[in-house]
Amino acid sequence: MDRDERANWLPWVSTPIVLLLVLAAWTLAVSVFGVSEFILPTPAAVTEAVLRMLADASTWGHVVITLTEVALGFLAALVFGLVVGVVLGRAEWLERALRPVLVAVQVVPKVAFIPLFVIWFGFGVTSKIIMAATLAFFPIMLNVMLGVRSVDRGHRDVMLGLGARRWPTFRDLELPSTLPYVFAGMEVAIVFSVIGAVVGEFLGGSEGLGYLVVVSLNALDAPQLFAVIFLLAVLGCLLYLVVNGAKRFVIPWHESVLAADRP
Repeated sequence: MDRDERANWLPWVSTPIVLLLVLAAWTLAVSVFGVSEFILPTPAAVTEAVLRMLADASTWGHVVITLTEVALGFLAALVFGLVVGVVLGRAEWLERALRPVLVAVQVVPKVAFIPLFVIWFGFGVTSKIIMAATLAFFPIMLNVMLGVRSVDRGHRDVMLGLGARRWPTFRDLELPSTLPYVFAGMEVAIVFSVIGAVVGEFLGGSEGLGYLVVVSLNALDAPQLFAVIFLLAVLGCLLYLVVNGAKRFVIPWHESVLAADRP
């Protein structure tokens, strides 16, 4: 096996080793160093809680609720982020005029909006969808705006010099140049969508995995709390892989995709 092949296999070997070391340290902390299981349950207790939750049909109902909130919030952020990003990317004067407002909205901790969203839209899924969309909007919008402005001016001048109309210029030049930035924003935004939905459920919900975190905390059920966190991690990883898979399908020619597959 040469050096390149070893580099390809390295993550598949190193990841299980790291996980085993973490589990070993976790077990030692509880069994040898006497950390209370009330604070840090054993991996076996967490595994049992995960299996118990997966066997409970109500858990899947909470998973579907959270997944729906994340997906709808992410799609709303994608649509609005694309539109606003393209408009502000093309109209620099408008972006300069709105920059103070955008900066002010962006720096405000988005969690502070949750009570307002609950008052305006109630305790249902709508307020969580809007929260997820609010967090996911800015990464997409900023990356789209950057992508629109990154189009090589010389290439655009060549297209105009060749008599290309607006649509061919957009299709053949601006869109391919902007798509890598769009997916860069989407990869960040999908994670923010999960955070927004879960925080919304945590602070003002009666269903979803964020709500289960609150239920577990109130019951002081540490194994179930770890189990819900594990389910959230799995859900977030799956959604990230979906976005990453879409990037590989839509822009297989881009360096970010080629570099990941390069030995």
